Amino acid sequence: MTFSADPLRLTTVLADLVTTNSVNPTLVEGAPGETEIARLTTRHMREAGLEVTRYEPEAGRPSVIGRLAGVGGGPALMLNAHYDTVGVEGMDAPFSPSIRDGRLYGRGACDMKGALAACIEAARLLHESETHLAGDVLVAAVADEEYASLGTADLLERRARGELAFDAAIVTEPTSLDLCIAHRGFTWIEITTRGRAAHGSRYRDGIDANLRMGRVLHRLEAFIDELQSRPGHALLGPPSMHAALLEGGSGISTYSPRCTLKVERRTVPPETRESVEEEIAAILDDLRTEDPSLEVAWSTFFHREPFETTPEAPVAACVSRAARTVLGRAPAVIGDSPWMDSALTQAAGVDSVVIGPHGEGAHADVEWVDLASCARLAEILAGAAADYCG
Repeated sequence: MTFSADPLRLTTVLADLVTTNSVNPTLVEGAPGETEIARLTTRHMREAGLEVTRYEPEAGRPSVIGRLAGVGGGPALMLNAHYDTVGVEGMDAPFSPSIRDGRLYGRGACDMKGALAACIEAARLLHESETHLAGDVLVAAVADEEYASLGTADLLERRARGELAFDAAIVTEPTSLDLCIAHRGFTWIEITTRGRAAHGSRYRDGIDANLRMGRVLHRLEAFIDELQSRPGHALLGPPSMHAALLEGGSGISTYSPRCTLKVERRTVPPETRESVEEEIAAILDDLRTEDPSLEVAWSTFFHREPFETTPEAPVAACVSRAARTVLGRAPAVIGDSPWMDSALTQAAGVDSVVIGPHGEGAHADVEWVDLASCARLAEILAGAAADYCG
């Protein structure tokens, strides 16, 4: 079955979404969050023929789920897009969408309101075609992906409790209509060295925690070189790590009693939190063995697993077939660098894949999405849903 998106209708929905400020309040103090865009999305979903439910895992952080009911007996598919955005510092008119050369500009256009508009258009196409699907199609506009993924995590918890049902997920992060079957994960680790505070003139009394951290950094630099020399993942390349934040000292004439380093370790399948922690522990244990007086401690304070599936997995195969129909060719199969909610859905036993529109400028001062690719995405999603949900 083939579908034909309405470019004007899709662009109107997208412009409405971009006009609405939905900056994540965890990232920017005082930002509005998702309350207003949830109301707008609810209206557009209902106009598309969907039954809408609102979930609010935390006050002011709602997600909105539109449901196109199947006749029963088939698998259910979730089309997932987040509608929170990062901040707008440095942008020119971030909430006044403009169209130039087939691109719509504004905060969230690429990341990822263009995809949400395509998801709504796909559901509308299915509804208007009166396609008799066996399984449900859910359009999930989720909160907080830009920080802790409260929205998708909440939906998965509700699924585990039997409040929601979906067997597969298409996460619609921007991929230029390529089929993304893998992406990196990450682990955030804090390392602390201890010294002893003393006046700068009392060199016999002071122990410099900052210099102790220098030894840690030197060893981590060698480890980073070793990471980069590994064979790596076929689609993602080798793992990586960088020293992100460093803080130590209280005054120019004081020996620093404490120095803190925060590192980000980007992972590739099949790496896990446990394997990352074992490597960090081994590095610091070696340093302690070399100098038993070294006081150094570490802890993991945030972790997200990498994601991987296969092109032959049921939902990936449906998306690939639909893309071939719409594009006239098979989509390229890729891995991508950023972390996405697909890692959460796949880990929860939900067959998942990623495909989204073409665009640039996510988290940057100039952000845009290609409107033609949004229309093609809507057609691909509708075709994949018709195939998967039967």
